Order: sequence, then C-alpha cells, then structure tokens
Amino acid sequence: MQTQRLNLMLDSIAKLVRRGALSNAINLLSKLRPVDVAGALVHLPQREREATFDALVKHDLSRAAETLSEMETERAVELLQALNRDDVSRLLQELPSDDAALLVSELPEEWHEELLETMKAEQSSGVQELLGFAGETAGRIMTPDYFALEEDVTAAEAITALQLRSEEFEMVFYLYVIDSRNHLLGVVSLRQLLLSPPSTPLRKIMISDVIKVTTDTDQEEVARVAATYNLLAVPVVDQESKIAGIITVDDIIDVMREEATEDIYALAGVDADDRALGSPMNSVRRRLPSLLMSLGTALIAVAIVRYYLPTIESKLLLAALIPIVAAMGGNAATQTITVVVRAIGLGELSWESSRRVVLKEALVGLTNGVLLGLIAGLITAIFFDPILGGVLSLTMMISLLVAATLGTIVPLTLKRLKLDPALASSVFVLTLTDVVTFFFFLGMATLLLRHFKL
Repeated sequence: MQTQRLNLMLDSIAKLVRRGALSNAINLLSKLRPVDVAGALVHLPQREREATFDALVKHDLSRAAETLSEMETERAVELLQALNRDDVSRLLQELPSDDAALLVSELPEEWHEELLETMKAEQSSGVQELLGFAGETAGRIMTPDYFALEEDVTAAEAITALQLRSEEFEMVFYLYVIDSRNHLLGVVSLRQLLLSPPSTPLRKIMISDVIKVTTDTDQEEVARVAATYNLLAVPVVDQESKIAGIITVDDIIDVMREEATEDIYALAGVDADDRALGSPMNSVRRRLPSLLMSLGTALIAVAIVRYYLPTIESKLLLAALIPIVAAMGGNAATQTITVVVRAIGLGELSWESSRRVVLKEALVGLTNGVLLGLIAGLITAIFFDPILGGVLSLTMMISLLVAATLGTIVPLTLKRLKLDPALASSVFVLTLTDVVTFFFFLGMATLLLRHFKL
C-alpha cells in the first residue's frame, strides 16, 4: 500500500515537472521523506532534475540538504555543479562535516578554495580537517561530532550532559570515556548508563577494551570491524590514541554498498560509476576500455586456434566442440573467482591461509571436470566420434582444474600486490583458461588424429 502510494506521488511529481509547474511539484516533494525525494529526483531527466532541485534549494534549504545526503555521490555532485556557488556553499553548511567533505572532494578542484572560504568558519575547518586524510580511509568518512566525557564523571552527570548537548551530535549510540588529554579510555552504552546507579563514575562501568580503528584504516576494514562486532558506531583514534571522531552505522552501510558495488562491477569489467540511468556515451566511455582489453586477450586464444587450423579443417567436428570446452572453462573460472573475491572482501581469506583454499578449489575443479568430462565425452563418443569424445573428456577435466586453480591464485596474487583482486581477475583467468584449454584440446586432437590417421 505504501509503495503504491509513493509510486503515484512520484508519477504526479514527474508530470508536474514536465508541465513546468515546479511550485506544485515542490509542494508534493515536501510531503515525502528525504530518501523518497532523492528517489523521485533520480527518475527525472537530467535537465528537469536539476531545475527541480534548484527550486527545492530556494524553497527549503534544509530539506534539499537532507535529500542530497540520501543520494549517490555521483548524482549529488551533478546537482551541485548545476547550482550557483553561493547555493552550493549554503547547502554544504547544512550537511554533517563528513558528508560535506565527501562532496567537496568530488567537486572540481578549482571550487574547493572558494567554497571553503564562503562557508562558516566552524563548518569549513571541520571539512578541511577531514579532507586532510586520504580518500577511502576512516579519517575521511568519520564525523568529528561525538559524545565523550572524562572518567570521573558520574552516571547522573553524564545523563544530564547528554540532555543538554544532544543537539550538538548527529547520532548518539555510545558515550566515549576519555582522559584530560583526549585519549580514548573506554566506552559505555546508553543502556548501561541508564541502568547504573546515579553516583557511579564512568570508569567503573566502562568497557576498557574498546574496538576502534585509526584514521588511516581503510574504509572496507572499518565496515568489516563494525559487522564483525555488531557495532552501531566505531571510534576513530589518531596515532597517539586520542579520539578524533566516530563512524556511524549509516556511513558504514554506505561503505558496504559502495565496496560491494565496486567488486561486482570490477568482476564484470565495468567502471563503478556506470549507471543504468546514465547517458549512453558515459556508459560507452566506461565500458569500452575493458572490452578492448578482452578483445586483445581473446586474440591470444585465436592465435592458438589458427595454429591448429589444419587439424580443424581435417576434422570439422572440432570446430563445433570448441565452444563447449571454452564455455565450461569460463563458467568454472567465474564461479571460483566470485567465491574467492567475496571471501577476500569479507576478510575470510588471506595469503597465509591460501594454500588450503587453492587445494580445495583445485579438488572441486577436478571433480567437476571428471564428472562433466565423462558426460560430455560419452555423448560425443556415442553420437559423433569416439576418439574426439575421449579428447573432449580429458580436456574438460584439465580445463576445469586450471580454471579453479587460476581463479584462486590470481585474485590472491593481486591482493598480495595491493591491487583490487576483482579488478582484472576475470580477464586474466578467462584468457589463461581459454589458452590452456584450446592448447590441450587441439594439441591432443592433432596427435591422436595423426596417430590413428583419421
């Protein structure tokens, strides 16, 4: 029911925008939650989307900022670039420091100085501090607004402080306990705080073994820590163990989604910024390099086929069987790569534990190769040619074994070299699998056909 109502409103908003009735469209948007406003804007054509958002900024700056926070970074940056600089500056001031820093970093570099100068001093300094950290690290995505008190403060005093200062913080999940020099000593959950006797000092109820990350920790590792320990927020400390900020669960979810998207796109050879609703030329520009690389590597396999062309001409059935061995090897490689890259992403697999996984995947590949090879070889032998049936059977065993082994070793090697294991795994593995498969298949066929003079 809620979904139907929302879809009707989105259709109404789109019709109003197309007619140029922006004021009526804005009135309807004001009745939606920010995340739904963001969804409505995304479904509009670019020119209409920009005009509608510009009107929303002038009508309700706070709602426009909340909507911006709910959008994908690429979409948000596109909308900001369509506004005048003063409106951009005013919008950034309405955002939490971490969201503002992310958007500023994605805007053209020549904008940075002007935007930071026109923003309020307090907000500008917070954004500049976050921009000082490397991209995709805990320091870049943390918020400097956190609730912290010293260890001698009592539970009653902490509750009073929280009530008085609640408007200062974006979210409060935990109370962090610090010393006079801002070193992180412990953490107290709000539940524990409310259930403790009023006179109890924080040092007696805090958990001193704090799960934390440093400012240079990779954001993917932050997400892994939060998921492993079921945390709603992760404290970030500097090299001196002084608390610098926190990363809240909403930002952690964004990181998980971003990293998962990057891995899925990389496995398919697609740029992470490619979008289904984007422009055709943008998609062409982002997909063409990967396709060119695939074309170049595929030519290696073609060269092997070309070398054995006389064999194929003497036994045309070989040409019909080549797609079978290529497809089975490619499918097996894709399965292995997907499982291994996912395990690496979750932190379940490292270089140190790789030997057991390589052996396991090799056994899986060999077993599947034997079973599928026997089936395919038997069918070929009965209906077409017994010798080629045996060649196909043996080739499929080798092909699936190679696919499984390479599908494990290549991602692990890329990770060892500090490269994205999903980035080029599929291209390398599929190419190598095809090369080995064609070499064995056509090579063995050539030897047997010559031996039996067929």
